[in-house]
Amino acid sequence: MTSKLICQGCGADIQTELPDQPGFAPPSALERDDIICKRCFRLKNYNEVQDVPYQDDDFLEMLNQIADTDSLIVNLVDIFDFNGSFIPGISRLTGNNPIILVGNKMDILPKSVNPNKVKQWLKKSASERGLKVEAVYLISAHKGEGIEELAAAIERSRNKKDVYVVGTTNVGKSTFINRLINRTSGIKDAITTSYFPGTTLGFIGIPLDDAASLFDTPGVIHRHQMAHYMSDKDLKLITPKKEVKPRVYQLNDQQTLYFGGLTRLDFEEGERSSFICYLSNDIPIHRTKLEKADELYTNHLGELLSPPDLETMEHLPELKTQTYRIKDRKTDIVVSGLGWVTIPEGNVSVTVHAPEGVKVSLRDSLI
Repeated sequence: MTSKLICQGCGADIQTELPDQPGFAPPSALERDDIICKRCFRLKNYNEVQDVPYQDDDFLEMLNQIADTDSLIVNLVDIFDFNGSFIPGISRLTGNNPIILVGNKMDILPKSVNPNKVKQWLKKSASERGLKVEAVYLISAHKGEGIEELAAAIERSRNKKDVYVVGTTNVGKSTFINRLINRTSGIKDAITTSYFPGTTLGFIGIPLDDAASLFDTPGVIHRHQMAHYMSDKDLKLITPKKEVKPRVYQLNDQQTLYFGGLTRLDFEEGERSSFICYLSNDIPIHRTKLEKADELYTNHLGELLSPPDLETMEHLPELKTQTYRIKDRKTDIVVSGLGWVTIPEGNVSVTVHAPEGVKVSLRDSLI
């Protein structure tokens, strides 16, 4: 078995004997200049992801090594899903190293959003979770927006040290690093990218100068994100690819909104109110009376109420309910990995039905 060769796509040790283990490549692949494992080959050429036998804790253990280094940390979060993409206890994983917080997917927020307000909001939200950051930058890795400014900041802050890029799965780390490499070297798609969680399997080092490298790290898997229960097809539907258009519903109490068939929001009590929905434009929203909501779900899940498709329905946990009393302030109800609903005036009671294990939380309104 060969262990000295590293997959150029995911960072796993290349081996030729165990097809279902990380880093497997057929012997013929070893003759190429750029060796990638079978998994990355399938991903790159067919956009097909294969599961790997790593546990969530293995990913965190790999990240733990960073605490012992003297380096700069670039922590990527998904602006559209901050709660779902923030790594709890990240300051323990990164030690005393300085951290730059990067909000990715800025391009999918409505254009009316003030970028400075988003930066302040990200810094405050990180601080509330015990993470002190040197600076906050906003980018779109997909479109390449904000990369120049961020690259210059990284170069200034690293003081010739290594740089580690950390984040949860599906946050856009590999796309971001591909942008950085392309900017400095002209190489395209240096790292395997996909929609799917857990693409990067080990640390991938890209030389920055003679003494230091930039490292892509494995994505930390958060089981409370909706993505982990989705079929490939549904994952593409719930992942916004362009600017999210707010959809506004004026509801009376005892009315219900369904977001596909993935989550349901019941307006239990309060004066007639606006509910502003921020989710992928591909997710249909259905309004119905609360008294008919159960029947609609039972009879039309996967049809009128879709996604989910049949494959997702096999994995999707049962809906679990949580009731919230929203006081007199503008509040977001966030469903991890799906989006959020803004309630502008407050003074309402709502019940959210989300798949068990998917995190639902309240926050002061982002927009």
